[in-house]
Amino acid sequence: MCGRYAITLPPQAMRELLEYPEQPNFPPRYNIAPTQPVPVVRLHEGARQFMLMRWGFIPGWVKDPRDFPLVINIRSESAAEKPSFRAALTRRRCLMPVDGFYEWQRSGKDVQPYLFRRPDRGLFAFAALWETWHSQDGSEIDTVAMVTGPANGLMSAVHHRCPVILDPAQYDAWLDPAATPNAIGSLLKPPPDDLLEMLAVSPAVNKVANDGPEVQEPFDAAAAARSKTAAAPAMRSRRGGSDDTQGSLF
Repeated sequence: MCGRYAITLPPQAMRELLEYPEQPNFPPRYNIAPTQPVPVVRLHEGARQFMLMRWGFIPGWVKDPRDFPLVINIRSESAAEKPSFRAALTRRRCLMPVDGFYEWQRSGKDVQPYLFRRPDRGLFAFAALWETWHSQDGSEIDTVAMVTGPANGLMSAVHHRCPVILDPAQYDAWLDPAATPNAIGSLLKPPPDDLLEMLAVSPAVNKVANDGPEVQEPFDAAAAARSKTAAAPAMRSRRGGSDDTQGSLF
């Protein structure tokens, strides 16, 4: 779940929300996909630090990432028990800023993408865990994955899981390396039902190459079906009648 998300607001908005000193300049992204570099805010030497990490968590014990499954979501219920995530949950918690994310609902053969965003279009942040993976040749890759939990009432109509979305008042507690397991666990809960709105959007978001505003355009399935039906007679007319098939590509 939550295999794509967006950051479309200017960098200054992110700095104001997450309070880090760096001044990165990056373009709006409407369709961020796994394995791509993503903005992350962590605590470094007592201060918040902005950096880019690969979306796809790689535990430190992995010898070859090609032999390890792509981990973009980490279950909050089991992170403390899994050897792959236990140390990161204790010492390497971070924030993934976002202003919208996508989820898909399957109905028979049809799959409809939905955009989840704040009604005021503002930024928010996922709880996330990071890890620096060291290769045998000495190179390093900083990697990250969002933490997920049970869906809230809004998201449950589409999917049973939901990213853990932290309130700004909880950022310090989540980033605090001295936080107790109980304190961390109290933050891992579904977001309020009124935090986000849900919008059916264009199937253009299905393709990673589509990374512009068009992927967030509202989608009317009924209108699309009517348009498809209306286009069918016109297509048949262009093809010609039953005696006009010679040389046709259709």
